[in-house]
Amino acid sequence: MTKIKSTVLGFFMALSLCISYTVFSEESSLERAEQETASGSTKNSESLQSNPENNSKQKDQQPDGQEQAKVLPTSIDELKSAIREVMQDKNVPAVGVAMLDENGPVWVGSLGLANIEDEIAADENSLYRIGSTSKMFVALSVLQLVEQGKLSLADKVRDLVPDVEFENPWSDTNPVLVEHLLEHTTGWDDLHLVEYANNDPTPVTLKEGLDFHPHSRVSRWIPGSRSSYCNSGPPVAAYIVEKITGQRFEDYIQENFFNPLGMQTATYFYDEKVKAKGVTLYDTSNHPQDYWHIIMRPSGSINASPVDMSKFLQFYLNRGTINGQPLVQPASLNRMETVKTTNAAKVGLQAGYGLNNYTSLHKSWVYREHNGGVNGGLTELSYLPSANLGHVIMINSGNAEAFREISKLIRNYETRRLTPDLPSAGIPLTDKHKAIAGLYYPINSRQQMGYFIDRIVKAQSFQIDGDKLIHKSIFGADKNNYFALSDNLFSSDDNHISALAIASDPLVGDVLHLNNTVYKPTSSLLAYGQLFMMGLWIVAVVSSILFSFVWGIRKLDGKIPKGGATRIRIWPLLASLSVVLFIILFISGAADPFKNLGEPSVFSIGIMLTSMMFALFSFIGVYTAIKEKKTLMNQAAYWYCSVSSVLHFIVSLYLLWFGVIGMMTWG
Repeated sequence: MTKIKSTVLGFFMALSLCISYTVFSEESSLERAEQETASGSTKNSESLQSNPENNSKQKDQQPDGQEQAKVLPTSIDELKSAIREVMQDKNVPAVGVAMLDENGPVWVGSLGLANIEDEIAADENSLYRIGSTSKMFVALSVLQLVEQGKLSLADKVRDLVPDVEFENPWSDTNPVLVEHLLEHTTGWDDLHLVEYANNDPTPVTLKEGLDFHPHSRVSRWIPGSRSSYCNSGPPVAAYIVEKITGQRFEDYIQENFFNPLGMQTATYFYDEKVKAKGVTLYDTSNHPQDYWHIIMRPSGSINASPVDMSKFLQFYLNRGTINGQPLVQPASLNRMETVKTTNAAKVGLQAGYGLNNYTSLHKSWVYREHNGGVNGGLTELSYLPSANLGHVIMINSGNAEAFREISKLIRNYETRRLTPDLPSAGIPLTDKHKAIAGLYYPINSRQQMGYFIDRIVKAQSFQIDGDKLIHKSIFGADKNNYFALSDNLFSSDDNHISALAIASDPLVGDVLHLNNTVYKPTSSLLAYGQLFMMGLWIVAVVSSILFSFVWGIRKLDGKIPKGGATRIRIWPLLASLSVVLFIILFISGAADPFKNLGEPSVFSIGIMLTSMMFALFSFIGVYTAIKEKKTLMNQAAYWYCSVSSVLHFIVSLYLLWFGVIGMMTWG
């Protein structure tokens, strides 16, 4: 059974990677899971391929599962040496670091090469792309205007910027508010691939960027009820800043944040500073990446040095002041660090995404964070308010595994002398707690296109064991333990903040909010029935192709007659081949997704056509099976081919329902 589950999961995770637009988002593989990190998993940084809440215990594991004994760095020199080992092992060219504590800078600088080809060393002034960490400046600019009385987080977006196109079916009763833009609770899809693929070196205005492809901005559920990471929310908020101030957003940030903070080289643009001091970005094979001119600049365009970022980090540790002068009030930062708009937050959920600032747990310590990524560059800004320390990490590589290891090294070093903030004992479980036991699937996919696969392969189990709630994926053996804090709230067994909440969703009723993921109850019959059907279908795809070699030879030998006996075999084969070709086109196109999939091409048009061919061949296969039922032929072959065609047809209907058939990746 375990092997069957693994096969089903592997196949559909591959199919999901092919189909979901998030595979080709602005972020690297690290950033694609950014929402999952915001969930508060104690695996600092992201869990790339696993469920966001799995494996909450952060341990270094040997292949045999035994915990690995490691000598942790006890000095900055030892820390640098450990990071260099990771860089060498994972082939990372450069790492920029800014570490601060209550006394000020601990280490601000870089290791390695800013450019491999020319052997240019990286230093404290080298400029890295910080990706979505840029979003923090959007929230700060909004909060600054709120303090000045020019804006409210509860203002209706439609009233502020009626010229920005978006759809909200619940606008009369539940309008999109400013705070929804910053907490990612609008219900909008993340940017579509065509938006990510836009790479015009001529800087467009923010409004032109918002007008380019507004079709991703459609609320899929009532705004404020669920969180789902979305790169178009912050740019709309930035445009509101432009409308209120009369300034270009980038100029407002330069005047009100970069200059006061002393971030002298930080810039949103590919300007002379970047040309002179910008690091070259590399993929995991150290192939240089072209500079990406992001169409939604407020969401991820900033270039900054370790020196720049040390000053930005100091701003948070000083609770909004610089040189004794407040840029924003501590109360504004407190709001920035608080989850408020979701239904779960309203019953007390603490872990999750605030105003472009989220929880990130390391063992028992609760960091505040935003990370970011572009193709070939990853960044993390994290600080621990309770200890008045923090760090920024920037690398010019897309190697997320290396990034996680470096982050873990730095966090272990930062917390080595701190007393763990251990959780208190939970309360006894009540009947209300016990009633939530069962199976669930997520209902807040980052891209709606990925929902068809999320509801199958991301199903979760929540079960009661004494006074603990045990959570795990239905595919995995790793378990997370949660203890009740109140009638509606749970915390994990290694920290003290509420990370799981029982709440009511206005569209589907009772749900669980596990950090940022919303789970809807499902039956065992549906959860395992879908997996069983998918497993059968995978068998049909693979066996149809293998079977063709057998009957193909027999056909050439004249042992299979023309007519129905041949037609019954050909259609499930063609359907299976169209699936394989579909996946091949996606994988090949992903080598350069912006060019190959973000606009009409052999790959993107081929993907659309092969998905339609699959549905067509599936229908013809079922029709042929019915028509040829009385045709004289080998009955075993007839029933095998008929069942295969029926399975193809069922899957094609499922994919058609969720918009996969005929999908246009450039749309």
